[in-house]
Amino acid sequence: MKSKIWLSSPHMGGGEMKYVQEAFDQNWVAPLGKNVDEFEVAIEKFLIKDKFVAALSSGTAALHLALIQLGIGYGDEVICQSFTFSASANPIKYLGANPVFVDSDEVNWNMSPAYLEKAIQDRISKNKKPKAVIVVHLYGMPALMDEILAICEKYEIPLVEDSAEALGSSYKGRQCGTFGEFAILSFNGNKIITTSGGGALVTTTKEQKQKTIFLSTQARDHAPHYQHSEVGYNYRLSNICAGIGRGQMEVLDERVRLRRDNHSFYKELFSNTEAVDVFSEANSDFFSNHWLTCITLNKDLTKKTTHDLMTAFAEENIETRPLWKPMHLQPVFKDCPYYGETVAEDLFNAGLCLPSGSNITNDDKSRINEVINNYQF
Repeated sequence: MKSKIWLSSPHMGGGEMKYVQEAFDQNWVAPLGKNVDEFEVAIEKFLIKDKFVAALSSGTAALHLALIQLGIGYGDEVICQSFTFSASANPIKYLGANPVFVDSDEVNWNMSPAYLEKAIQDRISKNKKPKAVIVVHLYGMPALMDEILAICEKYEIPLVEDSAEALGSSYKGRQCGTFGEFAILSFNGNKIITTSGGGALVTTTKEQKQKTIFLSTQARDHAPHYQHSEVGYNYRLSNICAGIGRGQMEVLDERVRLRRDNHSFYKELFSNTEAVDVFSEANSDFFSNHWLTCITLNKDLTKKTTHDLMTAFAEENIETRPLWKPMHLQPVFKDCPYYGETVAEDLFNAGLCLPSGSNITNDDKSRINEVINNYQF
């Protein structure tokens, strides 16, 4: 059997082991230590803007702690982009709050500002003003941040950026993860850089960072004994994983370049295939890391489906994946309010994620190219 071409596999840079070994040599095998501190500093420097970063066990944990600090509680409502992975919405339910889902913009694929405002206005009319908005930079593509920020400011609702897929992406020259009151990052094994498992919460103030660390380390009060005045969580990133992250940060710019090169490869590959659209930036305001390159099939130009194309790739041991199934169509969220039309649903039905790892080789690209050249759209 031919070797597997994965959708997005970890890609080590070579410098990770020195930091991991340092942690072992110094016996800092714990959820604190130099690697954790320096990993946070490296992310803060990369984001440039005055932000503070707390390294955590996952992006989901980061979102949970962001919502806690925004005072989200039982019965509150939080607006969330529907076209996303479930981790964008699950922490809302952790707190006993209720998600309100919003459709996407058909060009940008992220939260539609028009439906966001419609949702806010309607919830206010029902005396259910949302307590927060969660916007997602999907597949690395920045959302329409000017419009979304203006709406959130107009109605005085805090914004949380889900930048799990967007480290290294920017909007009008500003890094994703620096627009909201809080932002979350993910370093899961399939992300643009990885710590095996891990994430981070990007905060606006140093006090928010300190609160995040406090909550993520079981909320232990300052006392000579173990005393707790708040519910805490075991969410801090380990010093070992943070060592991997330090090494990964050294190659982040190169990883972004390689992912963008993959996108250019697919643009060229499908340049003469009218039935296929490659998801790309609308204009120069957007700079995507192209964490995953995605395509959609035009049903008016082909009778083939994404399942057909997935099967053709699978026969050659090449992994692909459907686009995210919208949250408002998920059984777990079936009773939640939804504002929009069928943009997210149509994208789910027509779209496919293609192998996009920064470690894809020229031989891998040749195999992918062969599948497409032999496929009859």
